[in-house]
Amino acid sequence: MADSSGKQAKVLVMDSNPVRARELSHRLRFLNYDPVVAGDGDPIDTSASESGIALVLGDAKDAKLRELFHQVALRQPHLPVLVVNAAQGAEQFDEDLKNRPHWTLDAPIRRSQLTQLLRRAQRYDGTERRQRITGSSRPIRQVRKQIEQVADFDTNVLITGESGTGKELVARTIHDLSDRADKPFVPINCGAIPAELLESELFGHEKGAFTGAVSTRTGRFELAEGGTLFLDEIGDMSLDMQVKLLRVLQEKCFERVGSNETRHTNVRIIAATHRNLTEAAQQGEFREDLYYRLSVFPIAMPPLYKRASDLPQLLNELLIQHQGENAGKLRIGQEALEALTSYAWPGNIRELSNLVERLAILYPSGEIGLADLPAKYRDAANQRPVTAAESQQAQPTTTTLTGVSLKLHLQEIETDLIAKAMAEADGVVAGAARLLNMRRTTLVEKLAKYKLS
Repeated sequence: MADSSGKQAKVLVMDSNPVRARELSHRLRFLNYDPVVAGDGDPIDTSASESGIALVLGDAKDAKLRELFHQVALRQPHLPVLVVNAAQGAEQFDEDLKNRPHWTLDAPIRRSQLTQLLRRAQRYDGTERRQRITGSSRPIRQVRKQIEQVADFDTNVLITGESGTGKELVARTIHDLSDRADKPFVPINCGAIPAELLESELFGHEKGAFTGAVSTRTGRFELAEGGTLFLDEIGDMSLDMQVKLLRVLQEKCFERVGSNETRHTNVRIIAATHRNLTEAAQQGEFREDLYYRLSVFPIAMPPLYKRASDLPQLLNELLIQHQGENAGKLRIGQEALEALTSYAWPGNIRELSNLVERLAILYPSGEIGLADLPAKYRDAANQRPVTAAESQQAQPTTTTLTGVSLKLHLQEIETDLIAKAMAEADGVVAGAARLLNMRRTTLVEKLAKYKLS
């Protein structure tokens, strides 16, 4: 791979494992890069680090090699580093890696991933484009991993998930991490535009093409040329428009409304929907061929109740966004946080953002307590699981009144309510949990406790 001057781009290789160092060198030459190898503490051309595009770090058990890495790190603080995930001794470089771009290179090394990361390193301009997806829960870590995997490819992506989960943010993050980042990101909500106008919005129209077309209009495909077109709520698109979109995806060309001129397009398509497109296709409401064309790489965005452990991070980020210059003056108290964690969040992150904005207006500074939350969030605190100590303390001294066990009576009421909620939600636990205003995990425990299917 050539650099801006037309020469082969240099890649530094530091590995105490000579077998892997040779393998890396062979792969880099095959990919048309110029490998500069330092192994077993061998000296390295000092100018190589200044002209290299990246450094591949393998095993660094040798003290001389570790010292060499520190020297290169000091000379080139912005040089991207590819860290082989099976490397031994790499953890000693955590401090050096902390403030520089570094990405994991899986072992055994795959050509596709190596190519992808080297391309990312070569276009690195000193400012790393970072993930914007907040959270460290397992579901969100999986989403971040999928974003990293697909960002550098032109593959079509289908993002699914409930309304308000942040599907557009995922699409923007994919675009920002891709090599199309310097080109436009153009979103369009397919469900918010009438079917008869959507064709004009997507492909544009010529003057006089229809009544009211008083001037030529450029469509979203042309506006997104070279970049990314985000088709939000694709599941609400009419069948007629689905046919026309499918043709564009297959042929990479289209015509404006009222024109016979074929225009070629180079855009990446990312689509999103809250609907189950598999079921919609089975019911004839969505074209199956279009579904398979769009869902080459599906990403499922988890609802907020499945990532409740991310709430503290999300709250902090939203408080900073909504408070502006007053950021840091408002805090969420522990009781309020526990109540918010117990809430089912049917509106997901959008609902959370609206709540934080409201709180930031009502309470510019100080600590938000349980009493400061709206009633429905306060009530969620009462649905948290009861600890064994609390349960024991709550037991009355006399458990029987006129021959009736209060505990059994309450259990019968609880069992009946759960059964009715499950029936009303068609057996969907998450839906029943929302009806009962309790956490899904709590309901799962109660279903198991009472042996309810």
